[in-house]
Amino acid sequence: MAEIEYFYAAHSAYAYLGSARFMEIAAAAGRQIVHKPYDLRAGIIGVGSSVIGERTAGHLEYYFGREVERWSQFRNAPVMKRLPTHHHKSTTPSNTMLIAGIVQGLNIDQLAHAMLEQHWRYDVDLADLDTLRAIARSLDIDPEPLLAASGSSEVLDIYNANTAEAIVRSVFGSPTFFIDGDMFYGQDRLELIEQALRTPFTLKLPS
Repeated sequence: MAEIEYFYAAHSAYAYLGSARFMEIAAAAGRQIVHKPYDLRAGIIGVGSSVIGERTAGHLEYYFGREVERWSQFRNAPVMKRLPTHHHKSTTPSNTMLIAGIVQGLNIDQLAHAMLEQHWRYDVDLADLDTLRAIARSLDIDPEPLLAASGSSEVLDIYNANTAEAIVRSVFGSPTFFIDGDMFYGQDRLELIEQALRTPFTLKLPS
């Protein structure tokens, strides 16, 4: 089955806003989603972007305020009226739990979506293992094998490799998608992705 590469972090606002629609688009096109959870904070630094703490209050208000509100309404993806309480905690537990699921042969589409939704709609703490257990169980997934493997060298190596790959491929943030090697950054490109899956874009700027 043809694939779509999907770079994201399990706490990302814009990954959440586009998640349900993205999965609809991929399913309609008969494409398998290749999940590549990565360390978004390290990735932002790695491609030379400004980390959140260095951005102006006005930028943050627009980017995580008005833009989120508008896209929430447009995508019918309800969000809280503020930044989630635990948003700045470690993203490693949730990201590596997803990777453990991949290693163990699970389809993690719905688990990834549930983590994003629970964080941005219900203010859950994705760094809390009991919270991650509850999310998995709500989908009839046994969380214990995933959590047991999430700290393994195999899973951590994949996580680090995803992050390094994101930097090398100039992934600007979460979510970023690759359709047959063509990069689309941001959930606001989903309509372009839908078009590309029907008829690939051919015009490319000279390098």
